Amino acid sequence: MRTLSARAEQWPLAREFRISRASKTAASVVVVELGENGIVGRGECLPYPRYGETPESVIAAIEAMRGALADGLDHVQLQEAMGPGAARNAIDAALVDLECKASGRRAWEILDIDTPEAVVTAYTISMDEPAAMAQEATRHRRRRLLKLKLGARDAVDCVRAVREAAPDSELIVDANEAWTLAALETALPAFVDCGVAMIEQPLPAGADGDLAGIGSPIPLGADESAHTRAGLEDLAECYDVVNIKLDKTGGLTEALAMERRACELGLNVMVGCMLATSLSMAPAMLLTASARFVDLDGPLLLARDREPGLEYRDDLVFPPTPALWG
Repeated sequence: MRTLSARAEQWPLAREFRISRASKTAASVVVVELGENGIVGRGECLPYPRYGETPESVIAAIEAMRGALADGLDHVQLQEAMGPGAARNAIDAALVDLECKASGRRAWEILDIDTPEAVVTAYTISMDEPAAMAQEATRHRRRRLLKLKLGARDAVDCVRAVREAAPDSELIVDANEAWTLAALETALPAFVDCGVAMIEQPLPAGADGDLAGIGSPIPLGADESAHTRAGLEDLAECYDVVNIKLDKTGGLTEALAMERRACELGLNVMVGCMLATSLSMAPAMLLTASARFVDLDGPLLLARDREPGLEYRDDLVFPPTPALWG
């Protein structure tokens, strides 16, 4: 019979991390362990207040699945037994990891997808004054992809300052729902001049329709507006890119299906993450083969990562070893 444990963990950040609606100094994750015949599979999620989640509510949702998991529920059946969100993500990852360890196969073999390879990951610069963001960009100017968290104030000045500090880096700007349509349209010419490669979630989720037909010269990406396959058809009318995050999809199983559907609709894919350890990032590495952008830098923003963790070398992130996950 399978055993189940779920616990909350705190992982301090290297420095305060700010976005348009919040700031944090630690990553509060939940870790699931599923044991069977002396083998343990693990998964990690980050409960996200934006979606009404807390560590306590996520652990309660995981515990509610104890009986079904003990009876042999697998990661495919899990999709019908639970709704999307952080709790299902952690269980999904633990079930896949458990199957890998029991069978001696890697996750991509079990899921019949391409073997992941090392990819360039974005490095995120949190929201700050233009000079401070430029200073941080200077430290990371050799990275090929930088992601800038921006608010309603000084967005253009911040992008210009970072562009001067990191002239060769590709730039993603992320407003986390902070702008109005007028603010976006005002900023677009400057963003074009700065060579911005993508604008992520400029308007609040639910206001996506306002983006239809604006003819943005820069690709627009959906993050807070995109959770699962449901609604992708509507998003394809307003966006060029969809950011797939496992804590929103409810795990890798749905994320892979969402990725396939996005590609069918002509959407480019971004693989994103929450602030968490390498155990959260590892399953997401299986989505990176067809991604236009990869943003799996969560562990780089921690004071320390889980051991063993993913290998980060220069601006590359490498697939997980079996000792970590999958």
